[in-house]
Amino acid sequence: MMHLRLVLEFDGSDYVGWQRQPNGLSIQEVVEAALAEMLKHPVHLRSSGRTDAGVHARGMVAGFSTERHLPLAAFREGLNRLLPPEVAVREAAEVDASFHPRFSAAGKWYRYTIFRGAARSPLHRRFSWHVRSPLDVAAMRTSSGVFVGHHDFAAFRSSTCEARTTRREIFACDVIEDGELLYLDVRGGGFLKNMVRVMVGTLVEIGLQRRPVDDILRLLQGGKREEAGRTAPPQGLCLMEVWY
Repeated sequence: MMHLRLVLEFDGSDYVGWQRQPNGLSIQEVVEAALAEMLKHPVHLRSSGRTDAGVHARGMVAGFSTERHLPLAAFREGLNRLLPPEVAVREAAEVDASFHPRFSAAGKWYRYTIFRGAARSPLHRRFSWHVRSPLDVAAMRTSSGVFVGHHDFAAFRSSTCEARTTRREIFACDVIEDGELLYLDVRGGGFLKNMVRVMVGTLVEIGLQRRPVDDILRLLQGGKREEAGRTAPPQGLCLMEVWY
């Protein structure tokens, strides 16, 4: 029996997210179909987590087992020939049977991209949120540091989130300028549904001077979801890395 770990990159623009859904095509579905075609048996992928519709990844991790013993190259080059252009295997490795992409993970890195150009950009539209109004980046950077540490993120999750606890640890939250682009890099031990996107939406409102710089602390100390900022659009979010 071979136990495999895949690192996947995908453009999620035209997909309903990672997980199989009855209302459209998912990343999981197309990768499982490609694996089934290659291995000649059904495959069920375990993943490091879910991504919402329209969200992208450079480092989604998925795992599965097969009784067919093939060279590792087949699980990258061979599988990539069967996958659609929006999805690719970046790495394939054999792992111990105890490995689980989600439960074995030590942390994740998400990047959210904001495009700040005066005019809309066809080249950036699928991978960023276009914010035309000037942003106070210094205020956003000051506020982002408050997220670091163990906190209750109840105010920063979707109303449909079913997590049993809302406490999470953030290792780092950085605001990085790169010309017209603004990156918000968030590294943490785990995330609630829509958590990063609500964090970004709240920081953007601080950058637009629509809420005070110290508002993050108030929200972490017992705020409700309706008191935090909007959920930032999905296309700006990318799962960059999962580490173990």
